[in-house]
Amino acid sequence: MRFVNQSVAVLGLGLETLDFLRWLDGLKTTCSVTVFDRQTEVELAPLIKQLPADLAVKTFFGPDYLAAGLNEFQIIVRSPGFYRLHPVLLAAQKHRVKITSPTKLFFEFCPAKIIGVTGTKGKGTTASLIAAILRASGINVFLAGNIGKPMLKLLSVLKPKDWVCLELSSFQLQDLTVSPHISVVLNITSEHLDVHRHTREYRLAKTNLVRWQSKADFAVLNSDYQFSRSLAHSTKAQIYWFSRYQRVTGSYVYQRRLYLKTMGQPLLVGSVDKLLLRGEHNWENVTAAIVAGRLARASIVGIKKAVFEFKGLEHRLELVKEVNQVKFYNDSFSTIPETAIAALQSFHEPIVIILGGSDKGSDYSHLGATLHSCHRLAGVILIGQMAGKIKASIAAAGRLQAPVIEGLTDMKSIVSAAVKLAPPVSAVVLSPACASFDMFINYKDRGDQFKYAVNQLQTQN
Repeated sequence: MRFVNQSVAVLGLGLETLDFLRWLDGLKTTCSVTVFDRQTEVELAPLIKQLPADLAVKTFFGPDYLAAGLNEFQIIVRSPGFYRLHPVLLAAQKHRVKITSPTKLFFEFCPAKIIGVTGTKGKGTTASLIAAILRASGINVFLAGNIGKPMLKLLSVLKPKDWVCLELSSFQLQDLTVSPHISVVLNITSEHLDVHRHTREYRLAKTNLVRWQSKADFAVLNSDYQFSRSLAHSTKAQIYWFSRYQRVTGSYVYQRRLYLKTMGQPLLVGSVDKLLLRGEHNWENVTAAIVAGRLARASIVGIKKAVFEFKGLEHRLELVKEVNQVKFYNDSFSTIPETAIAALQSFHEPIVIILGGSDKGSDYSHLGATLHSCHRLAGVILIGQMAGKIKASIAAAGRLQAPVIEGLTDMKSIVSAAVKLAPPVSAVVLSPACASFDMFINYKDRGDQFKYAVNQLQTQN
């Protein structure tokens, strides 16, 4: 797509569209640019200050920002947060307006080979570990997408011999028409049903990661889940698998050992007991990263070094502190029931879990049943908008033996309550299974407030 003397609409002012505007400014084009956002000028003030000074930009902000429609523009660049099937975009499409996004533009102009990682959860951990494996093997790699640097900013420094590892969400993938050289698909459940109309639409967006691959490309798929397995029929790429339950061509766990098998006999990578990442669910992320790294020509030495030195990411089962024989873990990135269940299953000691937040359209019945069957459960603290719904899911599974506390409205009191519930040699885990927008700015703010409150606790002598 050429940006020469075009009228360009930018939908949503955020980090990715700012990245686009800076990239467009660097092209020194004569495009006319208009930015649209439903937030007000006051709310967007910090982002408005970051607009390129040399780029003349018109703006429409506030509740009526789309009143005039977008049919008169030649190109629309949408932020990931702007729903691709919004009526205003569908109307513009009928008027032959070209619709793109920073992600689509990156795929169009990127000179380097791309590794794309998607899944409902774990994609940030997996993408980061893949990048660590390549770096440990002496391969030049850039981490971008939902994690790392904005994509378009990288275009000026990338070379054909480089690799880019991208963490990609359903919103970024929804209208993608080019797939990466190596695609990694983790488990796909249901998420963002507050935006996507249904699970089928969400999963269809994820399919785009492999749909446009050629026979020269690689698809790395999770063999443990039906939907991920089914994607083998949606791509022309060479298929490799990863698993924590069965021996496959790719990477897998067998008798608590990690193996790599891309050709010939399996190679032993090492014991899962040496991993710094907590939880068996992370075995999926590790095996995915091992096979993807190997397909990108990582060395066995580099794979072993990175895998056993990798500590994970902030807000993902992050050990904050141990106080009086109680370890506190920040898993604020847990915004769906499946990740809270994974957190519960990651501990063998007694556990106090903090659950709740704002609604994402999730089903909590499985979480309720898991809490009921967790014999190590020392207590549950329910917070936020979804506390009642989670409590109902627990009640539906039977009477819970562990105490349940509700009604706390600030992180200091939440952590204090957790301390009272936690026995010696136990864990307190913030793994909310919900979004954060009822009580906090975002999941990072929620995790940061938890860490601050924990770090204020005093150790008894």
